[in-house]
Amino acid sequence: MGLYPYADKYPVVRAFPQHGRPHADILREIEEMSGVEDSPYHDGKISGSIYSGDEAHYAFLNEVFGHFSHANVLQRDMYPSATRFEGEIIAMTGDMLHAPLLESGVPCGVLTSGGTESLMNPLLVYREWGRERGITTPNVVLPVTAHPALAKGAHYFGIELRKAEVTDLYVADMASVRSLVDDNTVALVGSAGTYPHGLVDPIDEMSALAVERGINLHVDGCLGGFVLAWGEELGYPVPMFDFRLPGVTSISADTHKYGFSLKGSSVLLYRSAELRRHQYFIVPDWPGGLYTSPGMSGSRSGGIIAAAWAAMVGLGREGYLAIAGDIFSTAAALRKAVEAVDELRVLGDPMFNVAFTTTEASGLDIFLVNDFLTSRHWRLNGLQRPAAVHFCVTRPNTQPGVVERFAADLMEAVEYARAHVGEPAGSGAFYAGGVSREQVAAGMEWWLDATQALPPALPPARPPAQV
Repeated sequence: MGLYPYADKYPVVRAFPQHGRPHADILREIEEMSGVEDSPYHDGKISGSIYSGDEAHYAFLNEVFGHFSHANVLQRDMYPSATRFEGEIIAMTGDMLHAPLLESGVPCGVLTSGGTESLMNPLLVYREWGRERGITTPNVVLPVTAHPALAKGAHYFGIELRKAEVTDLYVADMASVRSLVDDNTVALVGSAGTYPHGLVDPIDEMSALAVERGINLHVDGCLGGFVLAWGEELGYPVPMFDFRLPGVTSISADTHKYGFSLKGSSVLLYRSAELRRHQYFIVPDWPGGLYTSPGMSGSRSGGIIAAAWAAMVGLGREGYLAIAGDIFSTAAALRKAVEAVDELRVLGDPMFNVAFTTTEASGLDIFLVNDFLTSRHWRLNGLQRPAAVHFCVTRPNTQPGVVERFAADLMEAVEYARAHVGEPAGSGAFYAGGVSREQVAAGMEWWLDATQALPPALPPARPPAQV
């Protein structure tokens, strides 16, 4: 496939074209590629990645985006709507996560370009917080399951990461966490839920430790924030992870995941404006004028912010609760399907993102199981330490019949793994995918052969399911 996966279908542009092409031709190619590439998720066989799957919802957001796609939110004098959208997104997310209010009556936060920025910004904030207290060699303590964007931020900002072990339930081991904290620790990090296994770290115990040591605690809710937050109201035993815990000083939650907005938006909340100010960057004496920036991003499209706002006010609490109820119930059914197979075991106690591997007694390779599932066009995510796969349940997976098809294919996949014991698997553990280069190419070939006719949009969200 290489750098030109469509070389056999469209001309390859290898240099700047001398003449522009007709817009109709360009749109035809775009529509063909997007139709082919989107077609697999309508079957509900994709783990994560596509969180809404509702074509009518996407069309609505794209229409909203179009009105502000050209707007630069740096220029608030020209586009004050961005200030409205951003403030109301932060207010809604703060309400969902029980954020304290400032004296002005609003919660404290910022919008970012996605989960990575929402994890890197707090590291910068806590480094600066530590510097004010004389800490010149700061460290942050987090479990080994924490997202690698935190390692990226620590590398950029010169922070030592201390990685704690996890328990046999794959959440942070508090004895290990406590052993790594010292006088140079500026913050702890816990996840709700973890990317590998969809689990909630013991945020309550982390909160107590943060209060005891007078340090900060960031909760990474980038993946699970906008689904787990509704679980308590639906009657699911979701551990408390938000600002109701006194040691929690910041939380990140991605609007472009279970917030069902377009890609490129996330919310970062702080307990206080005093913390948030460490994120701001100001150059007062530049010849171009006073330069101020609330974070790492500079120019941003107003369309992304408008679309995030539209998704949230369009769905409302009722809409989010209904979809979350479907996701929780589907994940529970999927978990039962895995647990029904003697050769497999579920990792931890997941509620929306089900990770599983083979039992030691079976002697089977989980990636051989995944190879067979891939051949049936399921796209699960490969994991390591231990070798496993996960199925992150999103709205397309909640369609009738999806779990039943998965259960049947899973049984055959185990038989395939048994028949091929000792053979090397084609798949493995790669972030955002558990497939080999050859399987990516095979998948692209299948996609190119797939129908380009998109099925009807998903039906409106059902009333919230209670447990």
